Amino acid sequence: QLQLVESGGGLVQPGGSLRLSCTASAGTVDYYAIGWFRQAPGKEREEVSCISSTGTVRTYVDSVKGRFTISRDVAKNTVYLQMNSLKPQNTAVYYCAADLYSSRCRGQDSWGQGTPVTGSS
Repeated sequence: QLQLVESGGGLVQPGGSLRLSCTASAGTVDYYAIGWFRQAPGKEREEVSCISSTGTVRTYVDSVKGRFTISRDVAKNTVYLQMNSLKPQNTAVYYCAADLYSSRCRGQDSWGQGTPVTGSS
């Protein structure tokens, strides 16, 4: 089963940027759709962005379009989420998750442990 480890979270001021990394082991990211999800305090988890197993389909929740970019480096077995123009309401624990041979992200195969992003006000 694919193992996922997130990193790159932290404290960021409004308008700042962070790049989250999701590094895989026991498998290769180009066999999986990898999604970034987040859960803010007191709220339900939501999908933020997804890259399909082929790497050709990338989707974003409306609230982050134009500010966040998902990408992957197959050689490093890592998927990234570049987050720009961050807002305090982006505060959440960010998770990556995997779906084998999929164009959609449901998190049916593997989840990471999460990395916290805290926007200061």
